[in-house]
Amino acid sequence: MTERTSSTSDLGAADAIIVGAGPNGLAAAVTLARAGLDVLVVERSATIGGGARSAELTLPGFVHDVGSAVHPLALASGFFRRFELDRRIELRVPEASYGHPLDGGRAGVAWRDLDRTADALGVDGPAWRRLFAPLVARSQEVAQFTGSTLLQLPPHLRTAVNFGLRALEQGTPFWGARFREEAAPALLTGVAAHSIQPMPSLGTAGVALSLGTAAHAAGWPIPVGGSQAIADALADDLRAHGGRIVTGVQVDALAELPRSQVVLLDTSPEALIDIAGDALPDAYRRRLEGYRYGNGVAKVDFALDGPVPWAAAELRSVPTLHLGGSREEIAYGELEVAAGRHATSPYVLVAQPTVLDETRAPAGKHSLWAYTHVPAGSTLDPTEAVTRQIERFAPGFRDVILASAASSAAQMEHGNPNYLGGDIAVGEPTLVQLAARPVLSRDPWRTPVDGLYLCSSATPPGPGVHGLAGAYAARSALRHDFGIHRLPYLGVGR
Repeated sequence: MTERTSSTSDLGAADAIIVGAGPNGLAAAVTLARAGLDVLVVERSATIGGGARSAELTLPGFVHDVGSAVHPLALASGFFRRFELDRRIELRVPEASYGHPLDGGRAGVAWRDLDRTADALGVDGPAWRRLFAPLVARSQEVAQFTGSTLLQLPPHLRTAVNFGLRALEQGTPFWGARFREEAAPALLTGVAAHSIQPMPSLGTAGVALSLGTAAHAAGWPIPVGGSQAIADALADDLRAHGGRIVTGVQVDALAELPRSQVVLLDTSPEALIDIAGDALPDAYRRRLEGYRYGNGVAKVDFALDGPVPWAAAELRSVPTLHLGGSREEIAYGELEVAAGRHATSPYVLVAQPTVLDETRAPAGKHSLWAYTHVPAGSTLDPTEAVTRQIERFAPGFRDVILASAASSAAQMEHGNPNYLGGDIAVGEPTLVQLAARPVLSRDPWRTPVDGLYLCSSATPPGPGVHGLAGAYAARSALRHDFGIHRLPYLGVGR
């Protein structure tokens, strides 16, 4: 059971305290509890989950994901594999990982089957196959390489080289040399745009290749019932091993917390500065103050009277869609956002989970999740811009809308203070900031303050619902503060 309180005064001491019950905070808590420690999780919100929460945001009976909706890393993450997430919750893996509508009723589809994808891409099919085949064949090695700090020798050097050469191609002005038609480069650009950065760059190319590899390997699953199922599975395991979760508690300073040997913060670096206060050495504080946050997202959830009437019929059963048109059009829109403007033709990431999960809406109805990229701190209501872009590729979409609920970038931060200015990545995922996240260190989770760790997406491997940042921080704490060097068993059955 989750406790509710408004004060930390009566919580009692613990071996380890985690501030923040997002996926990384809960992953850290599970790892520490499995190692035999007494663990307390303190969460400011009334509900746990952070970027993996679900709620009825529009109409009764329509379940929407408050944060992430589709989970490419749920089956690829090393932490979730050890945790055996797929044995704890139902993850439905679609035949098509993602799709990309184009004008004129055309579309590209990234099927989980790489050969099927290549065959449908016509003249660009062989180039697509050559791009991804070596990575898909070693998908777990790719996941291990991209799911760890960059300041280490890759354990699978050949895979890292293959990945790096492809990132150099797709992250430079030569990114169009491989393709001849429109669909293939648009497909790849739609995935690259998850990074919310100008394109091309090494950072956006890395995102495209890592997520694209997962799309053709394990796939991009949807959790039945909503993303909340992931957070609840972590919380259930924590409680089963003696851990406690307290919600409704705002932590503003380390001194407010009960006695513990270690504290792990699932927060932004800015919040780390505020909570740790004068305990932080000046040099470390200055490095944190130089950490850069990115632009934001603005989100709209829709309750629909029926399915989205996509002009390209093959998209009607695809859970994840990237809207924005051609590679050039999406790249231009992202440049507009980087320049502090709202894009005239915005990139829109759409999830239609009810094509796989009928539990999310009443019979015959559908729920739809969508966000667009906007300048940091934007207060613009995104409903019309998102609706217009969907209507462009699905004429008649307006006619099936029953209700909608919107959050501007500023409101995204209000709902989750880690998302400064609406930055859901908790810091720009540039190549530099993936290596120095939030500082350049071989153990970036550990701060100079004894027993204090950072375990959010502002640490490696960066954004995404993967639990790895929390697991790495917990591993560091076990080693340095408890003398435990062997990772505990995390799977089902103990």
